[in-house]
Amino acid sequence: MGKKVKTSVALDKDLLSWIEEMVKRKRFASRTHAIEYSLQRLREQEKEELHITPKA
Repeated sequence: MGKKVKTSVALDKDLLSWIEEMVKRKRFASRTHAIEYSLQRLREQEKEELHITPKA
């Protein structure tokens, strides 16, 4: 992955609690890791869906 750029986001309290619990359990190294991982997975899924969806 390329150079990191600092930004801020507003998250639902429940979602942030889940992320913090996953970091505590060592599922993710940090909040940043959790968010990057999730966005990478979403990007991959979106790419797959764009290629699989039949054209009208």
